Amino acid sequence: MNRPFLKWAGGKSKLAARISEVLPKASCLVEPFVGAGSIFLNTDFDHYVLCDINPDLINTFNQLKQHPSLFIADARELFVPANNNDAMFRQLKAKFNSTSDKYEKALLFVYLNRFCFNGLCRYNKSGEFNVAFGKYKDPYFPAEEMVAFASKLERAELHCRGFDITFKHIPADSVVYCDPPYMPASETANFTAYSAEGFGIVHQRYLMHLAKTCAVPVIISNADTAQSRALYTGAELHFFDVQRSISCRTDNREKAQELLAVYNKEQQERAA
Repeated sequence: MNRPFLKWAGGKSKLAARISEVLPKASCLVEPFVGAGSIFLNTDFDHYVLCDINPDLINTFNQLKQHPSLFIADARELFVPANNNDAMFRQLKAKFNSTSDKYEKALLFVYLNRFCFNGLCRYNKSGEFNVAFGKYKDPYFPAEEMVAFASKLERAELHCRGFDITFKHIPADSVVYCDPPYMPASETANFTAYSAEGFGIVHQRYLMHLAKTCAVPVIISNADTAQSRALYTGAELHFFDVQRSISCRTDNREKAQELLAVYNKEQQERAA
């Protein structure tokens, strides 16, 4: 299994093999919610269209793709003991939130991702990164993972855009894999702040509509809840357990049910 260089809430590293088995064969994989890119890393398509609404994420991927060796070397310089304390973390976070230099912002995004609490990516209503210091003894610098990611990016095009726009530009002979922010499994598990705008039930329903009416197969991951099962009525559903890692308590990270909703030609014709 190939691991992404960024931590990501809801990342699919542990599920990549199972999800890959469900993906139909095609020339291109389109990901409207690419996140850290676990499915991208663990599949073998000729071409990839990787999209996300998070501009910092896509900018970081772009900077790595354009300047792989330099970017990795410069990012490594931030992973020093002098930067592993709350005061420096706050200072570098403020720099990240204020800079307009895309290269510098991408380097700081990697630093924040590895030094912040639980690897979360969260923004306040002003669009500022607002996760606290993680207090890790020795944050890992993912050099090998960055090299592998940069190499595979040669087959990918990157876009910062919403899922609705991505669905308007699906290449022929593609399959679409969607990993949206999940429906909450409980009232205390509602983490959807991947962007300042959040992701609610209206977005979930619209994504389902686009999947049903898309000209190519679409697969959607989500939490297995009564609400999500009702939402994906008519889709081919697959169920499995997964270890969730978003909880702030490491002793409270129990297995949870997830589902894959598969919309292939048969389901899409039935919905038409």
